[in-house]
Amino acid sequence: MRLAPPPSAHFLRLVIVVMLVMGATPSPAMSSGCPDRCICDDQLVVQCAGQHLTTFPGNLPLATRQLIISNNRIVELPPLALNYLSDLVYLDCSNNSLKEVSESTFGNLRKLAYLDLSFNTLTRIEDRTFGPLASLVMLRMTDNPGLVDIHPDAFSENAALQVLDVSRNNLTALNVTSLVALPSLRSMGLSGNPWSCACDNEDLCLWVHVEGFKFQEEGQTVCGSPADLQGSRVGEVGLGLRALCHQMLGSWDYLFFILIGFAIFAAGTVSAWGMGVVMVLYERYVKRKGEQSDPEGGARGLQKVEEEEQVVGLQEMGQMGRTGRMGRTTSEVRGHPGNGDRKASHGV
Repeated sequence: MRLAPPPSAHFLRLVIVVMLVMGATPSPAMSSGCPDRCICDDQLVVQCAGQHLTTFPGNLPLATRQLIISNNRIVELPPLALNYLSDLVYLDCSNNSLKEVSESTFGNLRKLAYLDLSFNTLTRIEDRTFGPLASLVMLRMTDNPGLVDIHPDAFSENAALQVLDVSRNNLTALNVTSLVALPSLRSMGLSGNPWSCACDNEDLCLWVHVEGFKFQEEGQTVCGSPADLQGSRVGEVGLGLRALCHQMLGSWDYLFFILIGFAIFAAGTVSAWGMGVVMVLYERYVKRKGEQSDPEGGARGLQKVEEEEQVVGLQEMGQMGRTGRMGRTTSEVRGHPGNGDRKASHGV
């Protein structure tokens, strides 16, 4: 039996180098290390709250499931560092100085269920910002004084979302089309915003009126404008706002109705004319086809008509003859009155 050749010296040196490297830099996922000024436990929770951090903590264990970085001065969430944490389910970024978040910020956090962005300096939420968060259940985004706009499709892909809180921001309008369509949404926080109760925000007011049970602190969800509705509950003005916004038609509305009426009239006229033309052409086609398919029958029909016309002519001539004879007999009787006298004298 032949023995395998002994490993070469180069291969042994390579194995030793790899082992030394692995020993010197263990995998962060299996490492018991922890970022500076943070506390880590065996439950894969990393606690970095209140440590006066100005940047996102580095060297986080890749298996981290809960990350708490609240009460710091962090201004940015770096997508590259954050998206390495693919097992993250809980992220608390509240009370920092975050200015913006985008779709790329949370690109790989598909297991994330809880996200808190409250007490930051966000100004706008872009399209599909939270789209990658397929498992997101609760999103808190309160107390951002500069937050004035949320894109209509910011939450359109968060089918698992159950709790959304955007209270105490500076929002005046909110497109609720995608929110109404969320199948799991159970609780919504809108209080503390200067909501506009004008026609351009009618859908939000009606939604609060119809499904008021979903809204936290519904009594504090009030109108900020116009002046005559300031302080009124958003839900209470829903029906009145609908009636107000749809009771009057503008000049463009009347023009639209006139054009629609004219279009319907023109279409009906053209259709009737076209139908008449088609019927006439069809009758001619059928008649011509009948004559072509039975020429002898057509000739016989013509001959019959001619015979009937001849009979009628003969009848008229006979009637005229009888009338003539009767007229001559009457004139003869009137022309010989002596005949009557002779007959009378002969009788005597």
